[in-house]
Amino acid sequence: MSGHPPIFRTGDVLNNTYRIEAILGRGGTSEVYRARSEISGKVVALKALRSEFARNDDYLALMTREEDIRDIRHDVIVRYFDTQRTDDGTVYLVMDYIDGPALDKKMRDGGMSAGDLMVVAGRVLEGLHAAHSRNIVHRDLSPDNIILRGGDPKHAVIIDFGIAKDTNPGAQTIVGGEFAGKYAYAAPEQLAGKADARTDLYSLGALLLAVFRGKAPDSGANLMEVVERKAKPPDTSGVPEPLQSLIARLTDPDRERRFPSAEAALAAIRSGALALPSADSEATVIVPRKAAPAPASSPPPAPKPAPPAPPKTAAKKGGKGGLIAALLAVLALGLGGAEYATGALGLFGPSLPLEKPFTLSVTRDEGAAPVATGFVPDQEVATRLSAAIAEQGGAATELPLARGDIAETWGAGVVDLVDRLAGLPEYRLLVADNQVQVEGITSIRSDYEQAKADLATLPPGLSGTAVIELGPRILGLRAVQSVLATHEDCGPLSVINAPAQGWGLAATIQISGRIASAESQAKLRAALEAVIGNRVAQLDLEVLNPTLCLLDAALPTAFGGGLSFTFGYGDRDEPNPQARYLVGENPVIDLTIPADMPDGYLYVSALDVSGNIFHLIPNVARTDNRLSDLRAGQAGPVTVRLAYGIEEAKGTGRIAFAVDDSALGKTRLVAIVSDAPLFGGLRPITESAGSYAKALGELTTPIRSLDSAVLTTARP
Repeated sequence: MSGHPPIFRTGDVLNNTYRIEAILGRGGTSEVYRARSEISGKVVALKALRSEFARNDDYLALMTREEDIRDIRHDVIVRYFDTQRTDDGTVYLVMDYIDGPALDKKMRDGGMSAGDLMVVAGRVLEGLHAAHSRNIVHRDLSPDNIILRGGDPKHAVIIDFGIAKDTNPGAQTIVGGEFAGKYAYAAPEQLAGKADARTDLYSLGALLLAVFRGKAPDSGANLMEVVERKAKPPDTSGVPEPLQSLIARLTDPDRERRFPSAEAALAAIRSGALALPSADSEATVIVPRKAAPAPASSPPPAPKPAPPAPPKTAAKKGGKGGLIAALLAVLALGLGGAEYATGALGLFGPSLPLEKPFTLSVTRDEGAAPVATGFVPDQEVATRLSAAIAEQGGAATELPLARGDIAETWGAGVVDLVDRLAGLPEYRLLVADNQVQVEGITSIRSDYEQAKADLATLPPGLSGTAVIELGPRILGLRAVQSVLATHEDCGPLSVINAPAQGWGLAATIQISGRIASAESQAKLRAALEAVIGNRVAQLDLEVLNPTLCLLDAALPTAFGGGLSFTFGYGDRDEPNPQARYLVGENPVIDLTIPADMPDGYLYVSALDVSGNIFHLIPNVARTDNRLSDLRAGQAGPVTVRLAYGIEEAKGTGRIAFAVDDSALGKTRLVAIVSDAPLFGGLRPITESAGSYAKALGELTTPIRSLDSAVLTTARP
């Protein structure tokens, strides 16, 4: 256990919601707790970051990155709900509580059977495929990050995305720009700061081997030993098939020789194509002539002149000569795509190696040229594919010829897909047999729409998925703030909970503030959607009107003084707590002065949607605005009526009104208290918003407090 004091203690209640029930694990950077919601009763797990790391942007970015997994809905991946911060600055992540042992416990208890580990492997690959399809790489997959819900291998769950931890002695987890992961389970490329989906596949293979043997791998006593050992395949001797072949393929030090994706590895498990082929599996019935091998697409050498043909004789009934001649004719005329799968071309030349699955990947990273690796069925396809990639400035690094279970149109379809992806600055095409997975991203909407249309259907013979995203992949805060700055027409617009490293794809961007009209809000949304790509703009805005916005900018800054507005009706004794009135209704407005406000000067105005200001106190008909006079000797809270019922006000000169349809919307009531008179005289009962804003801007007398409320008028 760590020597640090615990971040939380049993019984603590976080943010009035989560009560700590137990500590589940402690590491060098974070701690995990079981907690229960005081509201719903749901049991959750909380990961809390230690205070010294909560101030480190790298760790906060990793914590926020882990929360991004919440957009993935898959039962193999732990469900994340939210990242929160306590009043003392402790950052914690809320996630599902998974009740069951982690694989590290199973490893310490002696390991698991090969059969159970094959089940775990299939489950984990399903989860990795879901994560990788959203461009999320775990980077720290290890036995302690996989939990068997209820102890059942069929219910394995992946946890702990993105933030490194040190929960076991010697785990040696590093966090930073170069490497994140545990040495024992890290792929060789991780030591150089490189990680992609295949990195997770290596870690999965390494942990499967460790759990089978019942002990963690010996990664070496120092970094040099780690590097040397990672350059060699791990020892899988004694591991039964098909687990041995799966681990060997997952943990190949050269990531180009691993499965290209979790989906491809999963397909290999399900198809039973994992065991390494035996020496006899590639034997051909007819041995070709001993000659220098030629490319599959090259024509056979010209035959030597044959001796004169003997006189024709009738073939014996049932003889083999006619059968072989007929077979050769069928093969020569009708092979089509079947030759790739059967290897029948061995009759005419050397047989190509069989690849199951038959894989190819074409990858284009942002700012780089596309690169193709994998297998092709013949030289013609290799040439066409290389040409298509060369047109995009790339190169096919390795395209060996092989045969596989692929369609006749496989080559044409793959080349067609590469051509369709040419307009994207970043894409990945993964092919396994006739299954394809296409992912791409662009920040240009027209290119995005074109790619979506081009990939609405896949070429004949190929099936799979095509997901095109509208970027950028990571959206920075500055890009959003620049849009907000040009659309602020009613005070500042703010971003809520902006992640330190920017928003990932499919994230929600929350904006708060005030805006002058519904039209302004629509323009803001359109401007945001032009830059945020495949993300959602959630506008939590208060839509006011130009008058209120003008006065908001002009009103002095002051704290509330505790004055409160209450609303009723002139024709009935009934409160209106919503302060919403329909056309024809007669609002009654009262203001309550708190007990701790015995003196000062009161100014109450109504800022109308029409652009006019109505001064309720003081005005030419009601000049006295001293609080001591309004109290009339009364102590405690005192209520002053500002707007009266129409019948009540008759013949008194008091303010009373009924709602008409000339200026419907929001009216803001403002109550200002000062220690001395503000304007040097009475203002008219009604004046323009511009005139009043100018007067407010010229104030030199300090403001003690400012309280306000909003009254809304509408049609029935």
